[in-house]
Amino acid sequence: MIDWGSWLLWGSLATAVLTTVMTGSQGLRLSRMSLPYMLGALVTVNRDRAKVLGLAVHFANGLVFSLVYVAMFHSWRMATWWLGAAVGLVHAAFVLTVGMYLLPGLHPRMASEQHGPTVARQLEPPGFLALNYGLGTPVSVVVAHLLYGAILGGFYHLPG
Repeated sequence: MIDWGSWLLWGSLATAVLTTVMTGSQGLRLSRMSLPYMLGALVTVNRDRAKVLGLAVHFANGLVFSLVYVAMFHSWRMATWWLGAAVGLVHAAFVLTVGMYLLPGLHPRMASEQHGPTVARQLEPPGFLALNYGLGTPVSVVVAHLLYGAILGGFYHLPG
């Protein structure tokens, strides 16, 4: 049985840390990628509103994904920081390869590698491993997801 209080606490904290690391890497100019902005731009052209809406969507996604981590911990009957970090590494690899590859096909305002920018599609596509947003982007994504998983695995309380 899921410990809902533990999931909500540590899922929220892990998501906050992941978002802080990724936003901080953008602020430090290690990456040009703003996932909250990209998510918000799915639904609005207003740049300021896109950041706010995207942050809310990103936080909700973080909580949903934390449920997947928690389900894995329950199925393995074990939750440790290193197991969470390992799942985080797989999660980051999926985001950087499959997620970034599919994003231009899903995003109404993002150009693709095959079709350049237009009046409606002005966002740069991420490219392989999101390298179009800078060499530090895959590093910051991996570090953020390692921390996310380590927090969930290290602190989530498995009942019983």
